[in-house]
Amino acid sequence: MSSVIGIAFGNTSSSIAVANQDGKVEVIANPDGDRSIPSVLSYVGEDEYHGAQAKAQLIRNPQNTITNFRDHIGKKFVEIVADEANVAAPVVEVAGGLPGYKVNNETISVEEATKRHLKQIKIAAEDYIGKSIEGVVMTVPTDFTATQKTELARISGEAGLKVVQLINEPSAALLAHLSAEPEKLLQDKVYVVADFGGVRSDAAVISVRGGIFTILATAHEHGLGGDQLDASLSEYFAKEFEKKYKANPRTTARSLAKLKQESIVVKKTLSNVQTSTCSIESLADGFDFHTTINRLRFELTAKSVLSQMTAFVEKVVTKAGLENLDIDEVLLVGGSSHTPKLASNVSFVFPESTVVVAPALSTKALDPAELVCRGAALQGSLVEAFDEEEIHESLQPVVVNTQHLKHSIGIKDAEGNFQSILVAETAYPIKKSIEVTNGESSSVVVELYEGKRTIKETVLEAEPNSDSEDDYSDDEPEIKKEVVYECGQLLGELALKDLKPNSKLEVIVNITQNGTLHVSGRELKQGSIAVKGEITA
Repeated sequence: MSSVIGIAFGNTSSSIAVANQDGKVEVIANPDGDRSIPSVLSYVGEDEYHGAQAKAQLIRNPQNTITNFRDHIGKKFVEIVADEANVAAPVVEVAGGLPGYKVNNETISVEEATKRHLKQIKIAAEDYIGKSIEGVVMTVPTDFTATQKTELARISGEAGLKVVQLINEPSAALLAHLSAEPEKLLQDKVYVVADFGGVRSDAAVISVRGGIFTILATAHEHGLGGDQLDASLSEYFAKEFEKKYKANPRTTARSLAKLKQESIVVKKTLSNVQTSTCSIESLADGFDFHTTINRLRFELTAKSVLSQMTAFVEKVVTKAGLENLDIDEVLLVGGSSHTPKLASNVSFVFPESTVVVAPALSTKALDPAELVCRGAALQGSLVEAFDEEEIHESLQPVVVNTQHLKHSIGIKDAEGNFQSILVAETAYPIKKSIEVTNGESSSVVVELYEGKRTIKETVLEAEPNSDSEDDYSDDEPEIKKEVVYECGQLLGELALKDLKPNSKLEVIVNITQNGTLHVSGRELKQGSIAVKGEITA
């Protein structure tokens, strides 16, 4: 197994993965058997609890339980936005104006909480692989600042985990998805990676061109995530309880914690089956609560949140300057992506040509809660043989939205149609070629164009409707939309002369680091290559 592991450290939960010698990735469970380890610490007297054991303390010991601290790393207390819905220990100001927590009359900074959490992660990983960890590839959100990244790497080092590379969460998830079918890495496609976590949602539009990832746009929505789905269920159950027993279960932190914990269980159950039970002992005023709920009722209850999540995915596409038609695949990431209605809603707003990857729509889809750590482990297996300078310069898994083509570049074929050589969103510097023939002519002029993107609309014929008197539906005809490219602005012409009939010609497009376009053409001859011309645009 690789000595460099991958860690996805999230606000709500963390996960660990390692790649073996065959390139297969194994997600590591902690001693409690959890592959998705709650990022929670809790203190009872002198005892410290971690993971699921700590999360269970939210019912009886919320004031001494620490949650959702990842995003506070590298920030000052004045930068923290208080979460009014948080039932755990509140964030307080500690020494140096930093955020922290006061538990059992002890002050614990965010830095110290992070260090203790990562030490537990390290122990679980070393117990599993049976040797010391030499390094770690850790994932971070795309909106993490340079200061936050530096602080996270420092804290991890003090916890005994040397960070060899920090990579963005969406690129890690996409790497894991594409590596499951290696041929996908070579396909030129545009992806949306939508990560729905517990307390925040993140999305990115990423183009993959020749195996290079380019982030075109990112979006972040703090406060939109699985917790809101849980809150919708909790409020539904609270109203049911209040109606039945005339008692309000929202008055105490313990009742709220019980409602939330049971709502999480119900939500997960409804992701797999149509009906779930809700059973809570002594919810309020000594009354036990027992009821059932079906998936449809849950979807109606959480309709507003699910709609916000769907709109969030559309928002990042618009931010990238694209349309839904331009997206080849949408990859749903995070625990909330198990929700079938979320997957179907997202699928509905994209055309049929767009593939939405989620467990509810494909039995072959990887667990969305494990995609990020899997990608980090794959990257870890790639970088372990390189030194730090090589990792920094040559092994970055993603190009961040600076140098990439806004439009495609290609030639006009014999029929006058646009034939692409470099598609839009391709990162540069890059060199690519295409083969053409000259027919019977001894010379040929190769015209290089910028691709002009248009949307072609086709009206589909209505199918007969047997219920209608005239056998045809009164509904509006269905319109099929597709993106097509035409020859736009002429970028240059390249003349090749003295050619033999039906020769094979190679047109080479080269875009340099500074964006300069070079185009050359040559006749391919057996045993030799004759260069015939070159232009610079």
